[in-house]
Amino acid sequence: MKKTVLFTIAVLSLNTLMAQKTYYSTKAGAAYFDAGTGVEDITAINKLTTVIMDPSTGKMNFLLNIKGFEFKSQLMQDHFNENYMESDKFPTSSFKGTISNISKVNFAKDGSYPVTVTGTLEIHGVKNEVSTTGTIKIKGETVEANSEFNIQLEDYKIPVPSVVGEKLSKTVKIKINASLSKLVK
Repeated sequence: MKKTVLFTIAVLSLNTLMAQKTYYSTKAGAAYFDAGTGVEDITAINKLTTVIMDPSTGKMNFLLNIKGFEFKSQLMQDHFNENYMESDKFPTSSFKGTISNISKVNFAKDGSYPVTVTGTLEIHGVKNEVSTTGTIKIKGETVEANSEFNIQLEDYKIPVPSVVGEKLSKTVKIKINASLSKLVK
């Protein structure tokens, strides 16, 4: 009886270990954007972007609070939140997608791996399919994910008052940089 109980505990423990899954995540990723023109420098950074990645499937999600973007000018930040992003009405932005060539990334070997990411980007309550390239850098147990892509303001129904028309680019450059740590669940 005692051997049966010990064997059962050992099997259950092994099953629990085998069922654990590895993810990489951070709550301190950085999202940058540049919507400036030669007339005005309009840039901001959000250093509280949550990112999670499943290395076995390539699924990758990020979520950020719109009010977390920091500008050089408080007035610019206020206009961004109130007039353009309407952040009280649309408080977050998210991306849910997949790294299509995740099998090319060797998480056990340090190096830099080019990746292609495709998924749904939601900004200002509008969802659009996007695809872009990026880089996954492996260094020990840390994974650095980087990507850069452009969006069109009109695709996300972000209003642009005519008063700032020449100062604000209709194409916004977005960069995502995240240093992810291993998380075992």
